[in-house]
Amino acid sequence: MSNTDVVRACFTSYLAQDRAAMERLLAEDFVFTSPQDDHIDKATFLERCFPTAGRFRSQVVLDVVPTDGDEVFVRYEYELKSGARHRNVEVMTVRDGRITETQVYFGGLFPQG
Repeated sequence: MSNTDVVRACFTSYLAQDRAAMERLLAEDFVFTSPQDDHIDKATFLERCFPTAGRFRSQVVLDVVPTDGDEVFVRYEYELKSGARHRNVEVMTVRDGRITETQVYFGGLFPQG
C-alpha cells in the first residue's frame, strides 16, 4: 500500500470502528498529538480517541496529499450529531506501511454550504 492508501485505510477503520484493522495500521511506537492530547501512545489513543466516531453524523476526507518524505497531509470535514460542522487537518507519518505519528490541527466551525 502507498502512504496515502494507509492513511485512507486509517480513516475507514476509524469510521467503521474496526479496532483490529486500526491496530494493524498503527506502529507499536505510534504517537498521537492534538490540542487535547500531548504525545499519547498507541494504547492510550485506542482507549481514549478511537471510540469517538459515534459522535459524528458524517465525515468526508477532502484532501490526502503526500510529501516527498513519509508524511501525508489530510484535510477533512465532519458534522457532529449536534449539527455543528468542522474542518481539521492531520499530518500523518507512515513508515513501512504503518502509521508512526499523527498530529491533529483542529479547525473552527465550518458553515453549511
